[in-house]
Amino acid sequence: MPRSIWKGAISFGLVTIPIKVYGATEAKDISFRQVHPEDGGRIKYKRVCEVCGKEIPYAEIAKGYETSDGRLAILEASDFEDLPLSSAKSVEVVQFVDSEQIDPTYFERTYFLEADGPGAKPYVLLREALAKTDKAALVKVALRSRESLALIRPKDDLLLMHTMLWPDELRDGQFAAPADDVKVGDAEVKMAEMFIEQLSGDFDPSQYTDAYREALEKVVQAKLEGVPIPEEAGITPKDAEVVDLVAALRASVEAAKKRREEAAKAG
Repeated sequence: MPRSIWKGAISFGLVTIPIKVYGATEAKDISFRQVHPEDGGRIKYKRVCEVCGKEIPYAEIAKGYETSDGRLAILEASDFEDLPLSSAKSVEVVQFVDSEQIDPTYFERTYFLEADGPGAKPYVLLREALAKTDKAALVKVALRSRESLALIRPKDDLLLMHTMLWPDELRDGQFAAPADDVKVGDAEVKMAEMFIEQLSGDFDPSQYTDAYREALEKVVQAKLEGVPIPEEAGITPKDAEVVDLVAALRASVEAAKKRREEAAKAG
């Protein structure tokens, strides 16, 4: 069982729900060490003070904030623990909202919430009330040395909490939008809709795997065994060219239909 990263309480009106918070996700990337290729020796880094030149143990390193005029404020662990912040140990419900109203771009990380001690009954109460009203709780919480907005929503028997970015942390992406004079015709849109219809279905994440990680694992295994690295035919990128969109989409629809028919026969 994983260790909880935070303990506190949800303030639900006059109801208090003691909770523990656990990370709901974990990265599955392959990790590498930096090494000297000639002898395989690991590359190590030293933490050296630029003023006195001494190597400083990690446990003795403090956090410092430098202002634009060069002044330095050095903060210690106790400064972070004793912040004058109401959300430091309490998850404050500030509003109930429809989840669909929140742009997924805001979401940062997902956590499991577990009822702690006598919190089981009010936990279930909040979970059931959110499910029946089809609402989510917008809250403020301080996790990992920062305060965040977060969304608490029910999923099966659990309450999940999704931490969110602040509005000023979202970049304006308007620069990436195509020019206003780029238009598409009705026939092109219709064919695109047909292609979307052919590839539409229920989301089943178990049907997808990380092909990049799998290929990298094959390369690592080949290196360990001293055998040739496996080759696989890839798609060579082509230069962009002007095409007949309707013809290209029509061919795409036919190809999608054929794949579906073959999958149905195989199943």
